[in-house]
Amino acid sequence: MEEKKYLKWYNKVGYGSGDIAGNVVYAFLSAFVMIYLTDTLGLSAGVIGTLIMLSKFFDGFSDIIFGRLMDKTHSKMGKARPWMFYAFFGCAAMLIAIYAIPTSMGKTAQYTWFFIAYTLLNAVFYTANNIAYAALTALITKNRSERVQMGSIRFMFAFGTNLTIQTITVSVVQAMGGGAAAWRNVAIIYAIIGILSNTLAVFSVKELSPTELAEGDEEAAKTDDDVTFLEALKLMGNRYYVIIVVCFILMQFFTATLNMGIYFMTYILGNAKLLGVFAWAINIPLIVGLLITPLVVSKIGRMQPVTIVGYIVAVLGRLGVVLGASMGSVTLMLFFSGLASLGMSPLQGTLNALIAEISENTFLRAKKRIDGMMFSCSSLGVKVGSGVGTAVAGWLLEVGGYVGGAKVQAESALQMIKFMYLWVPTIANLLILVLLFFLDVEKKNEQLRAQLDDQDAQALKAAVPGISANESTAEKVVQGHAMGGSGAKESLGLKLAELDAEKLPDAENLPKVEDSDTADSQNQETEKGD
Repeated sequence: MEEKKYLKWYNKVGYGSGDIAGNVVYAFLSAFVMIYLTDTLGLSAGVIGTLIMLSKFFDGFSDIIFGRLMDKTHSKMGKARPWMFYAFFGCAAMLIAIYAIPTSMGKTAQYTWFFIAYTLLNAVFYTANNIAYAALTALITKNRSERVQMGSIRFMFAFGTNLTIQTITVSVVQAMGGGAAAWRNVAIIYAIIGILSNTLAVFSVKELSPTELAEGDEEAAKTDDDVTFLEALKLMGNRYYVIIVVCFILMQFFTATLNMGIYFMTYILGNAKLLGVFAWAINIPLIVGLLITPLVVSKIGRMQPVTIVGYIVAVLGRLGVVLGASMGSVTLMLFFSGLASLGMSPLQGTLNALIAEISENTFLRAKKRIDGMMFSCSSLGVKVGSGVGTAVAGWLLEVGGYVGGAKVQAESALQMIKFMYLWVPTIANLLILVLLFFLDVEKKNEQLRAQLDDQDAQALKAAVPGISANESTAEKVVQGHAMGGSGAKESLGLKLAELDAEKLPDAENLPKVEDSDTADSQNQETEKGD
């Protein structure tokens, strides 16, 4: 049976455009905040790395808290959209604040300013916005194919934004004078772009009602309000949830260390503008891969085999980058960077659909929904992975003896930059590949649904002897009038939905089920006759 469609093409595109907003924040910070702080303000890479790591402790708590708050939200805009809309204004303000640290301040005051602004941005505003944005995948459609399409469109916008920011930012900053004021002005421009794109995304879609989300299953009508916070935490022990969170962390760790490419281009290749060239080599194949991912997944039938094959290619591609660097060939590095990105695209395009499957797995096992907290894994993974990755990069630079703004760096610093850019992303991809072999949630959900189908089929067989167990499914209902009485459904206590008329025996062949009032009347007539 073909799944019901809920979205038009403009709903999907509008939703996807929301990642422009997320990435003018994320890409601008991850790729440039470290070099802005070290080379423009003269701050220590090691201290900055430590502050970023400490900030992530707050993020770890806030993701779960905001996920829970969203689950409890009821408004005319829905559960997720209000959080997504209002939180981004805070994101925009804090992004500007980070790149507007007064140069007249002392170093301690500058570190404090950065820490407060960075923590507010990540632990509060970006968390609320990103969790809500991710959860919309499960709240605006129940169609699996549409969810995959939305994920692909979303990440196309994400990588397109990343590509643009990595390509133009250095040139724009230089054109504006290259100092602290230039960084602040660029931040203001990106913040405005983010506000506009986030607003478009919010009002391009509409959340389904709780009734429609629960259609076909009375148990599903139980909202997240029926689940206590402690119960929700216990349900998050779902092993698939743990796997996807670790995958998120590793993916963002990969990205964070790869974003140290500005140091690699500047001090190893000798041209900072090559960052834009590599951005094209990385992001264009990603976008192409995201375009074809829905088609491939639809053809194969499952996401897991597609993502596994993709990451085999990704690992081989990153090893090729290492080989190209050892040969001193920028051309080979560009080629294998593109190949690795193409291999990574299937997982990027199916992430939200996989989280929706994991959330469904929790429901099938426990009959309880915690969509908001489940989707918090995306924000948790982004923050922990990017934060720890950036922190580790800062520490490694410090250990290597990196000196901010120096024309010539020590050999130890150069070797450390090579290790960060070449080997750390390769190791991260290899670990993700291993984890994907255990992410068989789709297969498990099919098994659980089959078990439920069988249980309900047996219940129907016991209640209506004239119907074979093979002629019903768990998602079907027996209409009362078809069984000879308006109260038949209730009297049998069936919880089945939409029984396929083609699989039902003819009504005249069904056992006669009479209303109790009718049966009593007939019995009385018989007694009178006797």
